[in-house]
Amino acid sequence: MQCDVFSTTPTGGNGLAVVLDGDGLSDDDMQTFARWTNLAETTFVCPPSDPAADYDIRIFTVSRELPFAGHPTLGTATCWLAAGNSPQKAGVIRQNCGVGLVEIDLSGDTPAFIAPPTAVTEMPMAKLTEITAALNLDPARITRHAVLDNGPVWHAIEMRDADDLLSLDADAITPVKGLAVGLIAPHANGDVDYEVRMFSMWSGLTEDPITGSLNAALAHWMQAQGRVQQPHIVAQGTCIGRHGRVHVIPSSDDPNNGPMRIGGHTNILIEGLVTL
Repeated sequence: MQCDVFSTTPTGGNGLAVVLDGDGLSDDDMQTFARWTNLAETTFVCPPSDPAADYDIRIFTVSRELPFAGHPTLGTATCWLAAGNSPQKAGVIRQNCGVGLVEIDLSGDTPAFIAPPTAVTEMPMAKLTEITAALNLDPARITRHAVLDNGPVWHAIEMRDADDLLSLDADAITPVKGLAVGLIAPHANGDVDYEVRMFSMWSGLTEDPITGSLNAALAHWMQAQGRVQQPHIVAQGTCIGRHGRVHVIPSSDDPNNGPMRIGGHTNILIEGLVTL
């Protein structure tokens, strides 16, 4: 299947290819097919190796395997359900991946995964200075910064206003090799609360349309500061023609310490058979 995640508008989100029968494929087979799809990620569903899981999932970009990623988690869950499967426990899918078991809550308006733990560490000042210069950021507009690790590692920077992100010219950025940089800033008005942009600099420079794992890490970072008391909506992909919407949902019982849910809509665009 091929689907589009984190948008109510078909092709407005982040594309994903899902191979529902990945059993028996080698690592090279998976990587080769992921390279061929040329999408942000391609996933392969395999029988569960953990009895508590509904399935195992392998997540590949065009160049490497990821231990966890957000839009592949939600997109794969939606495709797996659409294929007629049912979870062991009603209302919850348990996915086994590189970071262990990840739960996808099916009880809300849209599926939402329980964000895996995020380690928050201080960003070295030299690295902040390097990123600030590479992205042409105004240091006076930076309000917070940290390194976030929830499987992927993010160099996260918060700016004063969404316009600080929306006015950023990606063509003028100098890549900082080997980094993934996540930017977030509050919206003053409109139908969303925050704007996010993510620049992957592993090989050249690419901007991701919508990044569930980054938004999960950002949500935990904000939660640790006591700044996530109510659900909020994040926009991403605005500057590259996408209409991404990520729903961040803290625990109603304990928003400061409880589980954080990251949700979004998935559109299934293509169904069929693939020969590998």
